[in-house]
Amino acid sequence: MTAPLFDHYIAVDWSAASRPVRGKDSIWIGVVDRGADERGEARATLSVLENPPTRAAATRRLIALAGERLARGGRTVIGFDFPFGYPAGTAAALGLAGGLEWRKLWARIDALLSDGENNANNRFDVGSTLNAAMTGEAFPFWGCPAGREGPTLAARGRRARRAGEPAERRATERRVPSTQPVWKLAYAGSAGGQALTGIPRVWQIRTDPALAFATQIWPFETGLTDAPAGTIILAELYPSLVAPEAIPGKPKDAGQVAAVAKALAARDGEGALAPLFLGDPGLDAAARADVEREEAWILGVTDRPALTPGDPGAERENHAA
Repeated sequence: MTAPLFDHYIAVDWSAASRPVRGKDSIWIGVVDRGADERGEARATLSVLENPPTRAAATRRLIALAGERLARGGRTVIGFDFPFGYPAGTAAALGLAGGLEWRKLWARIDALLSDGENNANNRFDVGSTLNAAMTGEAFPFWGCPAGREGPTLAARGRRARRAGEPAERRATERRVPSTQPVWKLAYAGSAGGQALTGIPRVWQIRTDPALAFATQIWPFETGLTDAPAGTIILAELYPSLVAPEAIPGKPKDAGQVAAVAKALAARDGEGALAPLFLGDPGLDAAARADVEREEAWILGVTDRPALTPGDPGAERENHAA
């Protein structure tokens, strides 16, 4: 049997909340470590299940967890439950074409976003600013609290998409209908709010001095390959591909990260995780280029769900209070 790709598996359930929060609809971190039991037999064990109250605290904790495992040896995959990319053409619409589109877009978001230690953030202003740059209208980003609407951000409803504008969904999301579009900044399944608050934090982890030379972002820096380089791999997940574990006294979010981390470890132990880093084998060359340049991909999405069966009617959790 092929040796596992990783020794450590970290799943993160994100939140775009505007205040510190714990429990339901907040950030959860689950860690599974591969090792040996007292008889020397291989095993994978849930070693960490934590609930940081803010994105800042969660980011520091993830850096510490990754650093501890880097020092210990072996490889780590860290999966986050928000989009890493935007539909093809988004960077061009913002005047960011010409190569490294994903990186230019991440840098633009990082420069615009303010996200405090207490979770206070300006994600609706960021969406409005990006709309102004892309179309000069309340399109394509949408969703905000009452009273926050303006010429370039609507609480609900948008005009029709015009020819040549970025699509509503990325290629990976078109294969999983229960996902929410990255343009949605508020309400249930606000994937857009999670992305705007999450992408700068992933970049913070990627560039942390203790981790930077060991870390790569899949698939932007690794390509779609079943042998991604990097001792630490940062990837996008969709927890609803895996049925949540029921943990007494804990919310569904906790059960999701535990189940996802365990599913990744189980697939890896079977030699079946590496192929998932190829994305969908049915992608043609142009689609692959879009994924690697700008769109990103959900780990575990192929031509059919590829982790374990989840709830087909589930959405990305609403963590945007």
